[in-house]
Amino acid sequence: MMEIEQNNNRSSDSEKVTKKINLALQGGGAHGAFTWGVLDRLLESDKVSIEAISGTSAGAMNAVAVADGMMKNGPDGARENLEKFWKKVSLMGQASPVQRTFYDVLTGNWNLDHSPGFVLTDLLTRLASPYQLNPLNMNPLRDLIAEIVNFDRVRSCNKFGLFVSATSVRTGKVKVFKNNELSPEVVMASACLPFMFQAVEIGGEDYWDGGYMGNPVLYPFFYHCTSPDVVIVQINPLCCQATPKTAHDILNRVNEITFNSSLLSELRAVDFVAKLVKDGKLDPKHYKQVLVHIIEGEQAFKPLNASSKSNTEWAFLRMLFDIGRTSADQWLIENYDKLGKTSTVDVRQVYS
Repeated sequence: MMEIEQNNNRSSDSEKVTKKINLALQGGGAHGAFTWGVLDRLLESDKVSIEAISGTSAGAMNAVAVADGMMKNGPDGARENLEKFWKKVSLMGQASPVQRTFYDVLTGNWNLDHSPGFVLTDLLTRLASPYQLNPLNMNPLRDLIAEIVNFDRVRSCNKFGLFVSATSVRTGKVKVFKNNELSPEVVMASACLPFMFQAVEIGGEDYWDGGYMGNPVLYPFFYHCTSPDVVIVQINPLCCQATPKTAHDILNRVNEITFNSSLLSELRAVDFVAKLVKDGKLDPKHYKQVLVHIIEGEQAFKPLNASSKSNTEWAFLRMLFDIGRTSADQWLIENYDKLGKTSTVDVRQVYS
C-alpha cells in the first residue's frame, strides 16, 4: 500500500514543472532526523530539485550524506544514504549511558531529564573542559561519518552546491567550506560544541560549531546560486514556551538565541533590500530578489526539550523523520505554485 502511495506521489509530482530551490539546514542534534524526513520527501518529488545546500552541525551531516548518495545513485541513493546514516547514529547511541528511564519509556516521554547518564554528563561538562574529560580527543561520530560518507564523492559532487559553516575560535568569524574543501574534519568542526568537544583544527585554524555565526549561513546562495527560493528547514525554535528554570535548559535557550541571531540578521537584511527594491530606491537589475520559505514542525517539537536532542533511539528518530516527511509534503502542496514568484513567509512578522 505504501509503495502504491509513493508511486502516486511521484506521478502527481511529475505533472508539475521542476523548480530549483536552495536548502538551509539547521543544526540541532538528534532533532536533525526531522530534516532527514524533509529531505526524503523533497528528494522523492519531481516538483523540486536542489540547487544548493547550506548546512550547520546536524544539517551539515545530512547535507554530505545527500551529496554522497546523489553521486552514487541519484535521489534514491541520497535517500538510502540518509537512512543508513541515521540508523548508524541510533546503533552507536545504544552503547551510550544516556538513555531514557523505564518510567519515561512507559509514559512516552522522549526527553532525557531524568536519565542518570544525561544528568552526570551534563554536570561533568560544566565542571571540566573536553580537554580534561577527553584528552585523547576520541569522537565516535567522526568515525561514523567517515564510514558512511565517501568524501571523495562529496568533493567531486556536481549535482548541487554545498556550503558547510564553522566558527573560527581565533577571529569569531564564520568560515564557509565549499564542495571541494569538505572532509570529516570540516563536518566535525561545524558540529563542535565547545563544552563537549575539543576545537577542530583545519589548516592551522581552530573551529567551533558553525551555529554561533550561522545556523546556517544564507549569503552563499545570494552569490553562487540562480534560484531565488531559499527554503529554511527550521529545527531550532525562535520562541520558547516558558522561561527555562534548570541550568541545562537555560544554557540551551542561550544557545538557541545565539544560534538564531545570525540567521535573523541575514533575513532582516533580505527584507530590507527587498523593501528598497520595491520602493524604487534600488535597481532590481543589480540586486537579487530572495524568496524565503520555511519548513518546520513547531507543534510537534513543543513537548520536546533540550535533552531530547541527545536521544538517538530509533523509534524517536523515526518519529521525527515521519513528522519531517509530513511537513515537507504539506509544504509542497501549499507552496509549490508560489515558488519563483513570492515568499511564503512574512520575514518581517516572523523574524523581526
